[in-house]
Amino acid sequence: MTTHDALLKHVSISAEESSLVATFDIDGNIPGQGAYVVGLVAASPDYSSQRRLGIEFMNGEAIAFFAFSHEQGTEENYDLAGVTHSGSTITGNFPMAAVHGLGKGHVMTAFSEADGREFQSGVAVEEAL
Repeated sequence: MTTHDALLKHVSISAEESSLVATFDIDGNIPGQGAYVVGLVAASPDYSSQRRLGIEFMNGEAIAFFAFSHEQGTEENYDLAGVTHSGSTITGNFPMAAVHGLGKGHVMTAFSEADGREFQSGVAVEEAL
């Protein structure tokens, strides 16, 4: 995978019923070989509370859908039925509970990883909550 492949070009989130719907638009396609992760980093304004929500792919197929709480040191895995992807768009329907407690004024950015290394971080997220 080169640095020109699978760059995040637009990330948005919205609230639908009890779900936080995250849409990741990438420049290119989900890599067909190796590991690729897209996700969100959500934090309270002072960063004392942080969550990492992600969708992991291996060889082009979704294999993990999760939320990691930094302050609790726990990871919760979700049913892969909450993930859809086709070509250059990946959508994850995370439970809204994954970001509860962060409150107004929270900070949210997107990231991607390729083969276990940070690929992009601090990508702006368009919010419609």
